[in-house]
Amino acid sequence: MPLAHLELDGRQVCVADSAAPAADAPTLVLIHGAGHDHQAWDPVAAALAADGLRTVVPDLPGHGGSDGPALAAVAAQAAWLLRLIDALKLSRFCLAGHSMGSLIALAAAAQAAERCIGLVLVGSVVPMPVAPALLDAARDDPATAHGMINKWSFGPVELLGETRLGELQARNLQRMERQAAGSLAIDLGACNAWHDGLATAARVRCPALLLCGERDRMTPPEAAAPLLNALRTATGDARMVQIPGAGHALMDEAPGSVGDAMRTFAATST
Repeated sequence: MPLAHLELDGRQVCVADSAAPAADAPTLVLIHGAGHDHQAWDPVAAALAADGLRTVVPDLPGHGGSDGPALAAVAAQAAWLLRLIDALKLSRFCLAGHSMGSLIALAAAAQAAERCIGLVLVGSVVPMPVAPALLDAARDDPATAHGMINKWSFGPVELLGETRLGELQARNLQRMERQAAGSLAIDLGACNAWHDGLATAARVRCPALLLCGERDRMTPPEAAAPLLNALRTATGDARMVQIPGAGHALMDEAPGSVGDAMRTFAATST
């Protein structure tokens, strides 16, 4: 997708923007996870754009083509995202986020309840604790942290096959290695420190969709039940879709299934 660069808070921000095919169509703002950038959404965003939906996919501060530093708290990330949405003059939008990005999307949806018309949380649980060993490795030995993440991000080899699993892990490693030094540790620390997820979900007012990988070992579907229940209570319209055989890296493993679910959800949320 075409890349746009704009200035926000005195720093450059990189945004992949498919542009709007229709003035009344809501925009889908897609937020990447820890140690990633906008390219994590590429297969899904391209399919959604081909179906006539505008997708806007920013690189968070300190990631991809956006200037740093990375932001160390979910609340600060959500506030930054809403300032970017204001700068892009988006009056109505759906928010979708993966993993850490789902926490940012949740917090932003609660803050902008009058403008956010749909919320998609991909690979999400609240709270989202991070293993101390991974936190330490991200800080002191990023290569080891990357290996740990790759080990746990994908579905089992008996379903993916050795060749495809190797290809997915290689792509994910390249994505993590191109991020600014220290950003992964900051990201994981932000996830680990955020304990306001259920209280935040209670303030969401738009329809919500949770997309979970059936074989997700990082944010397993059963662990998402409290979040789903909180959103159902708050919105009256929250549901979960499990993608068979998929792990945590849903946009890499099952982009077609993710795109189909988001397309259907967006059609009912306008």
